[in-house]
Amino acid sequence: MSAQASITGSGAAPDASADSQDDTLRSLHALRQRIRSGAHTDHTSGFAPGFAQGNVVIMPETAAGEFLRFCQRNPRPCPLLAVSDPGDPMLPELGRDIDIRTDVPRYRVFRHGRSVDKPTDIRQLWQDDWVTFILGCSFTFEEALIDAGIPLRHVAQGRNVAMYSTSIPTRPAGRFSGPLVVSMRPMKAADAIRAVRITAQFSTSHGAPVHLGDPKLIGIERIEDPDWGDPVTINKDELPVFWACGVTPQTVIQQADLDVCITHDPGCMLVTDVRHTITDTF
Repeated sequence: MSAQASITGSGAAPDASADSQDDTLRSLHALRQRIRSGAHTDHTSGFAPGFAQGNVVIMPETAAGEFLRFCQRNPRPCPLLAVSDPGDPMLPELGRDIDIRTDVPRYRVFRHGRSVDKPTDIRQLWQDDWVTFILGCSFTFEEALIDAGIPLRHVAQGRNVAMYSTSIPTRPAGRFSGPLVVSMRPMKAADAIRAVRITAQFSTSHGAPVHLGDPKLIGIERIEDPDWGDPVTINKDELPVFWACGVTPQTVIQQADLDVCITHDPGCMLVTDVRHTITDTF
């Protein structure tokens, strides 16, 4: 069995009809419009299957160079999809009419390392020196796992994925350092093996798992009590499977003590028009 996954750019797959492509892009644009209007303010797990979702980090230009180096040194939790020009809230390379100030279901505002607010719109906070980073998200590869017959409990239950801070250190860059954050999906052993091989093809969406099995080996003492997201049951015939997570920058930001920094609220991602394709012959 072999699998391949890649970002193929905005729009539908090359063999799709023009009408199908237009319908798909309209549906993605409509979803972002619902988010922009405040009609959807919850997580985006299970939304926009086949298209890349992104973690969001917004910070002053004075800190952006150091954070860029942090991402380059830690590509598993921080796979870069896009970086904006200072002060520009638009991300045309990721989709039609994307405005980072309005098109995330819920944000987190950090001031001096403390989370102080969770707004659904940051237009009133926007500053002309802010730089936006969009990082790949594991929600992107979930469709490939489901299509391969690997059940995902949080998707089936309509929940956010469970996320945990670990004892695994990231590689520091300037003021940015801290522990790796992981997302967890319980699986039977045979499914976990297949999931490793499938997700390894999604290098821009965290790639293969970083750990399988005993959570205490990576510093997670209470698997039933995630730091972010929703808990899910791990059955006796299953093991927890952990992927690097784009919430990692949020723990790093808390230690960096910036005057201000804005991220997505965990699980509330930016939905893009960028298609991921996978050829699955397992």
